[in-house]
Amino acid sequence: MSASAPDWRNRIDYAAASDVGLRRANNQDSHVEDVTAEGADWLRRGYFFMVADGMGAHAAGELASKMATDFVSLTYFKAPDESPVDAIQKAFHEANERVFTRGQSNPDFRGMGTTSSALLLLPEGAVVAHVGDSRVYRLRGQQLDQLSFDHSLVWEMQATGKMRDTEIHLNVPKNIITRSLGPYPQVQVDLEGPFPIEPGDTFLLCSDGLSGQVEDDEMGCIMAALPPSQAIQALVDLANLRGGPDNITVIVVRVLRPLFTADDDEELGTARARTTAGPDRVHTFSWITLGVLILATLFMLFLEKLLVAATTGAAALLAAIFILVQYFSLGAERRLDPVQLGKGPHRSTNCTANASIAERLAKVVKQLSDAAVEEGWHIDWERFNAYALQAASAAQRNDFLTSVRENCHAITTMMDELRHQNRNADTRELPPSGK
Repeated sequence: MSASAPDWRNRIDYAAASDVGLRRANNQDSHVEDVTAEGADWLRRGYFFMVADGMGAHAAGELASKMATDFVSLTYFKAPDESPVDAIQKAFHEANERVFTRGQSNPDFRGMGTTSSALLLLPEGAVVAHVGDSRVYRLRGQQLDQLSFDHSLVWEMQATGKMRDTEIHLNVPKNIITRSLGPYPQVQVDLEGPFPIEPGDTFLLCSDGLSGQVEDDEMGCIMAALPPSQAIQALVDLANLRGGPDNITVIVVRVLRPLFTADDDEELGTARARTTAGPDRVHTFSWITLGVLILATLFMLFLEKLLVAATTGAAALLAAIFILVQYFSLGAERRLDPVQLGKGPHRSTNCTANASIAERLAKVVKQLSDAAVEEGWHIDWERFNAYALQAASAAQRNDFLTSVRENCHAITTMMDELRHQNRNADTRELPPSGK
C-alpha cells in the first residue's frame, strides 16, 4: 500500500508495505498510518504511524498485533484534552490491558503478545513510543539514527556494560525480547523525543523481519536513493532475497516541507490559538460547577444566610481559580519547548553511499540473475539488464548513490515480474467460479 499524505499542504510523503516473508504461513505483523487532513487536528495529535509484530501460537500473534495497532490509534485520537505524550502512553497501557485480557480468556491465546512501535510527528518534533524490538529510525542527510531502543536480551546486556559486545553476540540469541504488549497485566512503555524535524528528514518504522536481514547502512542508502513508494518495495524484496525468515513490515515517511509554519499559514495559526488556550479547552463540568456555586451563593445571600453564602462563595472562588489553571496550563502543554524524553538516538550509522554497499546490492542482482537463468524464469531481460548495466557503470565512476538506486530498480523489476507470474499461475489453478 502506498499513498501521498492527503493533508492540506502535502507536507509529507509516506508509503507502507507488509509481507509474509518466505518461511511463515501467516503474517503476524500489523501497521497503521493516520495522516490527518486538517490543520487543527494535526496540531492536537500530529501524524501517527505504528508497526506491531505479534507473537503467539495459532492465530494469537496476528490477533495481538491487530488489536494493538487498532486500539492504540483509536485511543490516542480519542483523548483530545490530553497532551500527545500522555495520550500515547495511556493508549499503550490500555492496549496492553486489552491484549492481556483477551489472552487470558482463551487457552489458545494465553501469553500472546506483540511488539509495538509508534511515531508521532508533532509541532514539537518527532516522538516515539515503543515496546519490544520493532524499530524507528530517522535519516537526516547521510546519518541514520535509531530513535528506539531494542527491548531484547542482546541490547539489555550491552546496556549494562558487563560483557563485551563480541561475547554477547556469540553467546546470546538475537531473537529473545525482554518486553512486549500483552503477556502481563502491566507493561513499561519507553518514550523518546521530541526529536527535531527538518524538511528532507526520512523516518523508517519496521519489524525485525527487515532489520534482521538488511543492514542499517543499506536501509539509509536505499531511503536516500528512492522515494518512499519505491524504497519500501526495495527493502522488502532485499529482506526476502536474503532468506525472508520472518514477516516484513516497513513504513517510510519523508518530510517534504516544514511541518509547523504558523507565520505563513493563517489556518494553522488560528487553530493553534484555539488549541493553546481558551474557554473551549476547559472541561464543561468545571463551568457547570462554577455556575452552580455562584447561583447558590446569590440564593443564600437572598435568604440572608450569610455563613452558608460565605462557604459557597469560597467554593466558587476556588472553582474559578481551578478554571484559570486549566485555561492556561492546557495551553502551556503544547509549547514548543517540551521536556526531552528518553536517551535516544541509541545508535547512529553513517549511510554515505559507498563501494561496499553498491557491491552488496550488485551481488544480490547477480545471484537473482543466475537463479532466473537456471530456473528458466520468463523475465524482461532487456529492462532488467539495462538497470544492472546502469548500476555497474555508475559504480565504475564512483557514483555509488546512483548505483544503489539502479540495483534496487533491477531487483524490484525482477521480483515484480515473478510476483505477477505467480499470481497468474495461482489463478489458472483455481476452478471456474460456480463449478
